[in-house]
Amino acid sequence: MCEIFGLSSQNGFKANEYLKTFFSHSDHHPHGWGLACVSREAALIEKESLKASKSNYLRERLTQPIDERILLAHIRYATIGNVERKNCHPYTGKDSGGRSWTLIHNGTIFDYAPLNRYVKIQNGDTDSERIFLYLLDRLDEARRKKGSRLVFEERFELFDKIISDMAKGNKLNLIFTDGKYLYVHTNCRGTLHYLSKKGTSIISTLPLSDENWQPVPFTRLNAFYNGKLIKTGESHNHEYTESEEAMKLLYQIFANL
Repeated sequence: MCEIFGLSSQNGFKANEYLKTFFSHSDHHPHGWGLACVSREAALIEKESLKASKSNYLRERLTQPIDERILLAHIRYATIGNVERKNCHPYTGKDSGGRSWTLIHNGTIFDYAPLNRYVKIQNGDTDSERIFLYLLDRLDEARRKKGSRLVFEERFELFDKIISDMAKGNKLNLIFTDGKYLYVHTNCRGTLHYLSKKGTSIISTLPLSDENWQPVPFTRLNAFYNGKLIKTGESHNHEYTESEEAMKLLYQIFANL
């Protein structure tokens, strides 16, 4: 699978050392890397379908200060979708109200019918991009029904319902953001951790230092704002565990890449 990284900070946080450790894991996740520096207006996306440790661009990029309030990073191990730039995370786009969204995913959607319609309209081939397009469409649908933008509580409730449903039988480790709030979900035990320090929360698949990393609250949606975990939903109890049937399906998918 992939590894994911997210950061929410009140005043900005220089993340270079954590990112260097994160991207050093690319020997086990060789199918591309991505980085998103996110503001409320837009996300600056940098990515390549190249192992991070072999990227001269990324090596140079990490010598420059990366000091952000919202930051996402991803290293890819392809399960669904070819090894090419359009299938590298993060994904970014705007809802109908002009709000910019950015998403990264670690996992596999084995079966979730509402995503099927996006196969013909997405740019790449990944289930992760389909998740992103579906979330945007559901946001736009809710906005049309209300007749105005959703406030944070309404967005959280909407995402909570969608993700609770989508998590059934699927591995769904997600980080996504509108440049203000950072939404985080995991339903695979021990595969997402966070560290809080200096008005900043750092989220990573694996702990990136010897500091006091904690498991991200499990089988529920979480929201971070200004470096703090501010809201946690109710558990949906759809824990993903590896099964022989799922691994056979995953092998078939990977064999067709």
